[in-house]
Amino acid sequence: MSISTIKKSFQDSIIVKNNILKNNLLDVILDMGDDIVEAILNNNKLMICGNGGSAADAQHLAAELLVRLKPKNNREGIPAIALSQDISTITACGNDFGFDKLYERMLEALGNSGDVLLAITTSGNSENIRLALLEAKKRNIKAFAFLGTSGGSALELCDRYFLVPSDDTARIQESHITAGHSLMEHIEDKLIEHNYLKIK
Repeated sequence: MSISTIKKSFQDSIIVKNNILKNNLLDVILDMGDDIVEAILNNNKLMICGNGGSAADAQHLAAELLVRLKPKNNREGIPAIALSQDISTITACGNDFGFDKLYERMLEALGNSGDVLLAITTSGNSENIRLALLEAKKRNIKAFAFLGTSGGSALELCDRYFLVPSDDTARIQESHITAGHSLMEHIEDKLIEHNYLKIK
């Protein structure tokens, strides 16, 4: 790999993010955040899921709420859970029911009416994500997604979605984590405004 290849990765990432800005695709992040804040104020929670790199993003974003996002805001935890963090559950479900059933099964056990599910998927075509979104609908759980390319089969199952206009997996993931950080910041800020969180 040459320095020009590395530069191109940065340039391509900037191009995708500029396209998001030019096409006014960011309002949905505020809308998602407001809905998540409302759920949390009503004693519900945010659940996040994904596969591969998106599973890591799910864990990353849940940790931002559970622990701390901004060093200056030393505050209480916010109820969020990454559905991809327990290897024993993942392998047990894969062995006993199949990997496709993983997130559907966890929603059956952990999801409550009024919760919010955020699915992160670059293709929108992962079967375990599709089944999770369907299960969310059954349980009156708001179904949100971070998507890429055309949105795949997940698109029509979402109450709200943020769609990255790219078919390059790495560039989509980079925009997802930027959107995710923005979403978490909005949630934290609004919960502080509502006096739900106390800054220590």
